[in-house]
Amino acid sequence: MTSIRSGIWCAAFVRRHNDRGNICVVSRKGDDIAGQVWIEVDHLNGTSSLYTKASSALYDEDALDWLFHARFEGQPYATIKDRIDTEISFDPDFWLLTLESRENDHGLELLKV
Repeated sequence: MTSIRSGIWCAAFVRRHNDRGNICVVSRKGDDIAGQVWIEVDHLNGTSSLYTKASSALYDEDALDWLFHARFEGQPYATIKDRIDTEISFDPDFWLLTLESRENDHGLELLKV
């Protein structure tokens, strides 16, 4: 399966949410071609959720190319920030997109396990 570049996917995700009236920003720019993509959803109540792109080894070849899985859901912001800071220390090329959404309307295709 041909994969879309990380930079293009991230730009489309940010634009789609901003066009819908949500606030979505690139908090950390990663490698344009193959950088890992993380989505932080700020629920605007002191909690956040974190979604990361699922490894292609976890799903069928016929599945969508961009599946995500929840790493943390509805956790205190400090928990999410600590995990992001850990990732920054050993992977400087990952993307972090931050979306504000009270309803957790992220529009991501999630891996069903």
